[in-house]
Amino acid sequence: MDLSWLQVNWPYVWTLSFLIIDNVIRIVALFVVPRNRRPTAGMAWLMAIFLLPVPGLLLFLIIGSKRLPRKREQKQEAINHFVAQVAERERSTLVTPVERLSTGLDNAVKLGRSLGAQPMLRGNSASISIDYAGSFAQMADAIRAAREYVHIEFYILVHDDSTDDVFAAMREAAARGVQVRVLLDHVSAVRNPGAKRTARSLTEMGADWAYMLPVRPWRGEYQRPDLRNHRKLIVVDGLVGFMGSQNLVDSSYNKPSNRRRGLHWKDLMVRVEGPIVLGLEAVFQGDWYLETGEYLSHLSEAEAEVEAERPGELDCQIVPSGPGYAGENNLQVFVALLYTAQRRISITSPYFVPDGSIMNALRAATARGVEVELFVSETGDQAVVYHAQRSYYEELLRAGVRIWMFRPPYILHSKHFTVDDEVAVVGSSNMDQRSFGLNMEISMVVHGREFIEDLDEVSDYYRENSRELTLEEWLKQPLRSQLLDGLARLTSALQ
Repeated sequence: MDLSWLQVNWPYVWTLSFLIIDNVIRIVALFVVPRNRRPTAGMAWLMAIFLLPVPGLLLFLIIGSKRLPRKREQKQEAINHFVAQVAERERSTLVTPVERLSTGLDNAVKLGRSLGAQPMLRGNSASISIDYAGSFAQMADAIRAAREYVHIEFYILVHDDSTDDVFAAMREAAARGVQVRVLLDHVSAVRNPGAKRTARSLTEMGADWAYMLPVRPWRGEYQRPDLRNHRKLIVVDGLVGFMGSQNLVDSSYNKPSNRRRGLHWKDLMVRVEGPIVLGLEAVFQGDWYLETGEYLSHLSEAEAEVEAERPGELDCQIVPSGPGYAGENNLQVFVALLYTAQRRISITSPYFVPDGSIMNALRAATARGVEVELFVSETGDQAVVYHAQRSYYEELLRAGVRIWMFRPPYILHSKHFTVDDEVAVVGSSNMDQRSFGLNMEISMVVHGREFIEDLDEVSDYYRENSRELTLEEWLKQPLRSQLLDGLARLTSALQ
């Protein structure tokens, strides 16, 4: 066979083949990418693929789908059904009566229930801590008081000098026969210093533990690698719980780059007692089943004890969210609550990259005379998210939103917002597209003036340690910063 023609014309053949493949990728992308995807995300993916077809395609194949593996989805559906049955069967006397709630809040609670949230339960107490070390001390005290079991779940969980007392409390509990179960996110464990020491400590103390959403293809464990379990919670005997934004790690995250910059994280954790602890228990039980295949019976067994325990007057609702729940349920609940505001909205979010519905809700609020404020960090720890967030500042300022920037060297990592004087949301969820569509999160809706007053004191502290950004200052941003902000905003839509 004579290959001389091919050898002579190889450059032309190669070029023609490249052009054919290039255009086939673009044409196929037009059919595949926009399907069941929000327009902004679809457009961002199409731009990436049209500009760089082969790299764009490879990136899309790796992180273009937020679907969990089918077996995991089936497990999620099963646990959601089980938890819903328990809630309907056992908690009728604990559910907050409709007459206690305003029309807007009642509708938001109903919306959450239809999308996988727990019922709003009455008779709870909650205390707030923004003392990083103090939160660890509270957790350790609660674990030391455990009689039957301790359930711990964190996105980042590291045994270091700052968390040593919590690990000591876990070890003491396990030694006296308390069942200690621990979940920690796999990718975060690999990325953060201290993974080997942490695994060794958990194993040596006798804890049952597992990684969440492990990415280990050689074991048949794989899904989109940036789908993460971002929750932070502790449950002790079904009676005491903790949830919020703080990870179980040193406030510098033990990273040399953070220490060189002197960065430390500021967080908010909530200690709860009462029926709502069962909501936290249900979330842990679901995640434990997803990762281990083991059903736990603590949720049903705790009902009788909780029925008699109503230590406070707060109404609380747990809203778990993530790819296993319908329709970005945390986003829908947040938006519904923002539209109920009549006087004020106060938002704290370290990564504020809102979608159109959040922006519309805030613009509508300021247009009807609602005072809106946003607390963010002046400095950032994640460059892309930091610049994407900044791209919204001009629009927010022009809409009348007051922006407070928490001063360095601290990263304000708390995640909460308040609507008027009786409703707040706290938890692990940022107001960004990752928390709405990709991460597994946990939020708690709280109805009660006492809690809001405590949260207002936290906001006062933020304000005292922040400086207000003005539109005049922002319009002086150099062209380089504007370009980086705009590019980061485009990439934030790739999901």
